[in-house]
Amino acid sequence: MTAAVDRTIAAAPVDDRRARRNVLVLAIAGALGGAAPPINFAVASIAAYNLLGDDKSLATLPITAFVVGTACGTVPAALLMRRVGRKPGFVTGMLISTFGALLAASALIQASFALLCVGSFFVGFAAAFAQQFRFAATDTASPAFRPRAIALVMTGGVVAAVLGPQTVIQTASLVTSAPFAGAFLGSAVLTLLGAGVLLFLDIPHFPPKAGTARGRRIGEIARQPEFLVAVGCAMSAYAMMSFVMTAAPLAMVMHHHSDNSAVLGIQWHVLAMYIPSFFTGSLIGRFGARRIVAIGLILLLACSLTALAGSSIAHFWGALILLGTGWNFGFIGGTALVTETYRPAEKEKVQALNDFLIFGVVALASFSSGEILVFGGWEVLNIVVLPVALTCLGALFWQMRRRPQPL
Repeated sequence: MTAAVDRTIAAAPVDDRRARRNVLVLAIAGALGGAAPPINFAVASIAAYNLLGDDKSLATLPITAFVVGTACGTVPAALLMRRVGRKPGFVTGMLISTFGALLAASALIQASFALLCVGSFFVGFAAAFAQQFRFAATDTASPAFRPRAIALVMTGGVVAAVLGPQTVIQTASLVTSAPFAGAFLGSAVLTLLGAGVLLFLDIPHFPPKAGTARGRRIGEIARQPEFLVAVGCAMSAYAMMSFVMTAAPLAMVMHHHSDNSAVLGIQWHVLAMYIPSFFTGSLIGRFGARRIVAIGLILLLACSLTALAGSSIAHFWGALILLGTGWNFGFIGGTALVTETYRPAEKEKVQALNDFLIFGVVALASFSSGEILVFGGWEVLNIVVLPVALTCLGALFWQMRRRPQPL
């Protein structure tokens, strides 16, 4: 986007009616397409566990493939949308998710662990496009409406939280010869519907022109203490959420709880991830993003302590609810803080860097989750969360005492 265009947009009055319409479209698309990750999280590790032989340590590898796919998709998603616009980019992402879900269904029919990982990778790659929903919500919004726009878009996850696990329960045995294949077929249908909804998105596109100003260098932006703390907190909240959530369904089965209990545990977890979005934006507006991030980190600490207190269904579900709520406050608050660290001409490259860093670390957390669960146990896995959350809290409080530097 050119500097002249940026100045024109900044000077013109922002029509929040269009922003609210775009938020509605993105929320509905997020509800449909956003069901794909919960479906993948709920069944991929259990399906992989059944496909593997004696060594079950790679059972969470399909979830790791999903997260690696998301990390790999962050830069291509941002670059594609910079060139062609939000609507074509988001529709492309939904179609990639459809393709990945069909591959995963085929993998279970063929009993192919490798193909299941490939399918999960593509579903994760598509999720990188959906991660841009929260930034797209701010494109036509006034500065005052942006935190609420980010949070309201993410309310689509409330529907996805129910739609995904219920799709698993209702379709898991649709293909009698391949348990859970039907769940991925359902995921493919939902993402196709999400692509259709995104055709109603109305965000102007200003293609970049050669030789125009592109803002500061990415290294200069990334060295800002405000950026480092914002991304660090959002990264840690997401990584620890993925670290615990990835292992939770398998851990429940290993503690002799049923498959449906594990699936419903993910449903409660994803609901807790997105229900707070109805008011997170307002809380940020009232108390500030940094305080909300701090509350999120404290909830992550409470999640670990709950998990360490016992292994009943109540302990698992309680920990997963705290985990989801902590992620919501930490991630939305961190996203709001990141939007304060760049100028309009810098948004695509900073958003891409932000998501690449987050999902690169999330991929490592997801991969290590299965190994730690199998060889260390559910208790050791939750102990790891404690020093990470405490370190982020310390960095956040240090940053709150500093005076922010002007852009």
